[in-house]
Amino acid sequence: MDIAGKARKLERKISRTVDAAVEEFMGKSATAPIEIIHAVLDRAEHEIQEIGRGGRVFPFNRVRVHLVAAPRDREGRARLAAVFDGPPSLAERLSSRLRSAGCAARAIEAVVVFARRRGADWVDEFHVEFDRTDELPVAIAPPPVAAERPGIKLSVVTGIADRRAYTFTGGRVDVGRRAEVVDRRHRLIRTNHVAFSDDGPDANQSVSRKHAHIEFSDADRCYRIHDDRSAHGTSIVRGGRTIKVAAGARGTKLETGDEIALGHARLRVTIEPQKTRG
Repeated sequence: MDIAGKARKLERKISRTVDAAVEEFMGKSATAPIEIIHAVLDRAEHEIQEIGRGGRVFPFNRVRVHLVAAPRDREGRARLAAVFDGPPSLAERLSSRLRSAGCAARAIEAVVVFARRRGADWVDEFHVEFDRTDELPVAIAPPPVAAERPGIKLSVVTGIADRRAYTFTGGRVDVGRRAEVVDRRHRLIRTNHVAFSDDGPDANQSVSRKHAHIEFSDADRCYRIHDDRSAHGTSIVRGGRTIKVAAGARGTKLETGDEIALGHARLRVTIEPQKTRG
């Protein structure tokens, strides 16, 4: 009788049972909900199509986000729903991102679907589906803005990027190493607007491919930088002191004269004065 073999088989069976129980009650997701939202926004932006003469269009009006949350995990579902419902809601975030990318304002329905476990075709801890339906939701008007968004200039101080300086106005600015980031199946998952060279000096190698991003906050009327769980961290050097940017937080306000440290690479920040609309 192969007692040792039977013992190993029983151990594997118990392990699978325990894993299934943990997944049932806790779910497997280790990714913060806000990170999932940003990933959904990135994927939506990658679906934009050019239509000629500088026009751009997002061909879908419904986005489904599948998340792992066991039926009995009511608290987990409530936490996820609270982040996706906002404010701002996922639909509002999608509309804002697409407008910033040059698409005409249109109604978009965002639906969150909870699943007991990951699907066989999922490549991440969540799954995104884009769809088009003839039953359009009520259009969401863009929020009123009292002042023009100021521009932000990012100049490369340490490290090598494809340009020495970049200028943006509003929207989201992704910063990292390599212009295009792909997943295990070589599918595009992120485009870095400020891209440090993959084969640059040591400072470049300390920049993660998905290192950080900058967004303009209409509520605070300022630009904020967020660390995207980079390997070597993100910080701001201001007036001789260093301010660490915590991953997963609401971001740290940027000011003219700041230097952003991405690992050992650096960017200098210049923010244009805000102009009120006449």
